[in-house]
Amino acid sequence: MNLQQFRFVRETIRRNFNLTDAARALFTSQPGVSKSIIEFEDELGIKIFERHGKRIKGLTKPGQAVAQVIDRIMREVDNLKKVSDEFARRDEGSLVIGCTHAQARYILPRVIPQFRKRFPKVHVSLAEGNPPHLAKLVLHEHADVAIATETLAHTPGLAAMPVYSWEHTVVVLPDHPLAQLKSSEAKTVSLETIAKYPIVTYDHAFSGRNSIDQAFSAVGLEPDIVLEAIDADVIKTYVDVGLGIGIIAGMAYDPRRDKGLVGLPVGHLFGTHTTRVAVKSGVFLRDYVYVLLEMLAPELTREVVQEAIDRSPKTE
Repeated sequence: MNLQQFRFVRETIRRNFNLTDAARALFTSQPGVSKSIIEFEDELGIKIFERHGKRIKGLTKPGQAVAQVIDRIMREVDNLKKVSDEFARRDEGSLVIGCTHAQARYILPRVIPQFRKRFPKVHVSLAEGNPPHLAKLVLHEHADVAIATETLAHTPGLAAMPVYSWEHTVVVLPDHPLAQLKSSEAKTVSLETIAKYPIVTYDHAFSGRNSIDQAFSAVGLEPDIVLEAIDADVIKTYVDVGLGIGIIAGMAYDPRRDKGLVGLPVGHLFGTHTTRVAVKSGVFLRDYVYVLLEMLAPELTREVVQEAIDRSPKTE
C-alpha cells in the first residue's frame, strides 16, 4: 500500500464516489484510479466500496473504518508538509480565506491590508460562498479558514470561534413613513409595522435570514418578501429604486456611506447574531494563520485558538 492509493480512496469519497471526477481532481486517468483501488482492496483482503456493476455506490462497513484511518493518515501527511513549510519558509506561502460576501465587503477590508503589510510574501485568496460551502472548503482543506454567521459552529470537524456579534437593521428611503418615526418610536418598531411594506432581504442561507422568518412566523405574520439576495449591497440598491424596505446585517449600513438611506436598528425584533471564524480540527496552522485570527478578534490569541482546536471533535 502507498500514499497514492490513500489519495485515490479519499478523493473518490470526496467526489461522491465518482471515479471520473476523482481522477480529474488528481490529474490522472479514471482507469488508473480504478485499478489502484482494486489492487488496494486485494492487498487488504476486503472490499472498501460497494459496487453496482462498474459503478461505485458507497462504502462497505469495513470500508468506513478504512476511510477513517486513511483520513487520519493523510491529515498527518499534510501536517508534515505544513511543518516543513513553516520552518523553511516562515513568512511566505498562501492563505485561502473562505467568506461570505458580507465578510469580504465589510469586515476583511480592515484586516487584509494590515495582514499584507506584515506578511508581504503570503499570497491571499478569497473564496466566497454560502456558509455550508465554506464549511466544506475548510473540511476538505481547500481553504485555511472560513468566516460566516451560519453553519460553522454546527459542523463536526471544525473549530469555530466567535469574532463579533451583530444585529439587523431596516433600511428605507428618506421619504418612507418609517423614516419619519421619532427616535423612541424607531427603537420599538414592531413586526406588524414592518410587515405592512414589501421587503427586500437575504437569501435563506445568509446573514440570519432564518431568524427573520422565525420572528414573523412566531406572531402569525407572512411578510411580503419581494426580492431575496445574497449580499447587502444588492438589497440596498433595490431599496434605493423603491422596490421595498430592506432588512440587512447592521455592519452593512453606514450612514456616512449610505447617505441616501435611513437605518433603523431592529435587534429587538430579530435578535443578536454571532459571526465566527473556523479552522479544521487536527490541522497544523502556519504562524501567519494565528496572526490573521488575532487580527480578526484580539481575544483569539494563539492559546485560545489552540484550546478551541483541541476541544473540538475531529471528523473521521
